[in-house]
Amino acid sequence: MRIVEVRVGTLAPLGPANIPSGIRKAPVAGSVAVHANGFEGDEQGDRRHHGGPDKAVHAYPLQSYPLWTADLPDMAAEMQPGAFGEHLVVEGTGEADVCLGDRWRLGSALLEVSQSRQPCWRLNLRFGRSDMARRVQDTGRTGWYFRVLQVGAISAGDTAHLVERPHPDWPLDRVWHLLYRDTQDRAALAAFAALSGLPERWRALAEARLSSGQTEDWSRRIETPQ
Repeated sequence: MRIVEVRVGTLAPLGPANIPSGIRKAPVAGSVAVHANGFEGDEQGDRRHHGGPDKAVHAYPLQSYPLWTADLPDMAAEMQPGAFGEHLVVEGTGEADVCLGDRWRLGSALLEVSQSRQPCWRLNLRFGRSDMARRVQDTGRTGWYFRVLQVGAISAGDTAHLVERPHPDWPLDRVWHLLYRDTQDRAALAAFAALSGLPERWRALAEARLSSGQTEDWSRRIETPQ
């Protein structure tokens, strides 16, 4: 996995309601310090749902952009690296190649894959499409989050090295399938909930499905508030 770009963003108005958001990030030259809550100089408009230790760094595969351009040719100009608000544009790997719990050495930092991105309605505002969050969810082109195990600095051009893979049976495309396709696979839900290092919100989600036999409502997350 190679780091094509490191990107950070400050708060700016997003959408008709001018919601504060840091989704529009710009590439940074040289080394950028990364700590438990993310990159130095990066901001989030909603700290309840974005950022924090389990969502410190968002990575997005370069290989997904041509797929988006093919799906949405009228938005080709928008489908450029950084469009999804990622901190790291990466090449050489994607959701099928990365597993929950993977530990990667990036520059002088040690990062751990904590979860896939669960797209929210801010993507609808970012792209000016009411269905963009749903499209990201349906395609599985979500990218993923890292938590920072060892602070350090990361630069564009760095090559990331896989240090440890504790959960080889849980690539992110399998996680996507469980979250959004076969949502009531009880054996998989139980195994998922038992994974070490799983964010507590995800463990609670799996346990709620097991307890209720129902899948949670996604509408508040992916549909833009009126």
